[in-house]
This record gives sequence, C-alpha cells and structure tokens, in this order.
Amino acid sequence: MKPGKVEQYLIDRIGERGCLHIALLDPLRVSPEEAERQARFCEESGSDAIMVGGSTVHTQQMMDHFIKSVKNSCSLPVIIFPNNAQSVSRFADAIWFMSLLNSVDWYYIIGAQMQGALTVKAFGLEAIPMGYVVFGGDSTVAAMGRVLPVPPEREEVAVCYGLAAQYLGMRFLYLEAGSGAPQPIPASTVEAVKKMVSIPIIVGGGIRTPEDAQRIASAGADIIVTGTALERDSSVLPSIIRAIHKK
Repeated sequence: MKPGKVEQYLIDRIGERGCLHIALLDPLRVSPEEAERQARFCEESGSDAIMVGGSTVHTQQMMDHFIKSVKNSCSLPVIIFPNNAQSVSRFADAIWFMSLLNSVDWYYIIGAQMQGALTVKAFGLEAIPMGYVVFGGDSTVAAMGRVLPVPPEREEVAVCYGLAAQYLGMRFLYLEAGSGAPQPIPASTVEAVKKMVSIPIIVGGGIRTPEDAQRIASAGADIIVTGTALERDSSVLPSIIRAIHKK
C-alpha cells in the first residue's frame, strides 16, 4: 500500500530537512484556547507537525473540540496519538495506527486497534502504521499500557523490537521514554536501532534542552517529539528545533 498524504509529507520532509520536530499537545494538560496559541507558536518556530493525544484522554468529544482548536490556528498536519478507541476524531489529518509492542496486555497490542478500526475507516482518516516501544517503568504510559519496560541502556532489546516492527510491516518506529521522563533515551540506544532498521525512527520523552535534541538527532532519530518541554517553558522550543536541524 502506498503512503498516504501525511505519511508522504513526513517522508519527503525527512528527505529534505533531515530530522523533524513534532509537537505533542495533550488535551488533559492544555486547554483548547491555550492549544490554539501553542499550535500557532509551534508552526512559527519551525515544527513540522502536531500530535494530539496523551495516556489518559477519555472522550471523543474532547478530542474533536481540541483538534478543531488546533486546526483553527495553524496549517501543520495534525496526527492523533491515540491511547484507546475513544481517541479517534474525524477532524484530524491522520492517526498513528500503533501497537504498543512491549505491553503485556492484548488490548494495547491489538485490541484497541481492532475496536477502533471501523471508526478510522468511517471517518476516512489516514492510518499510519507504527510500532511503539516504551522504555522505563515510571511513566504514565507504562502504567496505563501495562508495559514490560525496556531498560534504556539495553540496546539489543531495543534493536529486536525495532526489527520486529519493521518485519511486521509497520512503517514508523516510536522509541518512548515517557512523558515527563527525567532524561531521554540514551543516544547510544537510538544509534544502535538506527543501524539495524530502515523505517523512520521517532524518539520522544525527556527531551527538554537543545543539547538533548541535538544528541538524539545526531544519533539517527528521524523525528523528535517534545511535549512536556513545551508545557513547562515554550520559549525553549525555537532553540530545540534549531538544534535538531544542526545535529
């Protein structure tokens, strides 16, 4: 199956710019009014797309209202970062159709995906297949997703998950330290995965400074996601994006 519009945009953009930046906005942490301001600021600062979602989003109405607010204020693609079937909104441009590969719960590996598939189809959303791997065990996503966490320094385990995602036909791989993680995934782990897989690698969690971003980009990340850094001090975003592009 050929990539859809948003997926092709990301692939083309990676080819043109190298590592990209995507801002993550969480409807439970940011009001719709603040989301409008932040989305506008992200676009002005050089972000390449907006992800909307979080570990505890619980109603479709919440997502609909939030995504409409984001799209009112910027022209960047809006991609749903779902935590369950209720996260699917007709107003987004695409959805990461993702499997939490290191969950011990069937629901997060294929159950929620099965339940949400007809809604994605009915809404005409572009579904982008993605393997999702969570590192460390002290984050909200690890608790909510019943994760068997990957130790951040265990490069060989990360590589095995990455290759499994690729061989299963997933077209992106997301390595996640967790929202609010004290530090990013080690650059050495990102580099080891990059050497072994050929699908684009997304890295998120714990990236709060330009130095963090540059290290991860230089290690081979194709997309860097920041969320908490934007919530805590949005003024740092332009310097993070500049650092990503320097690498």
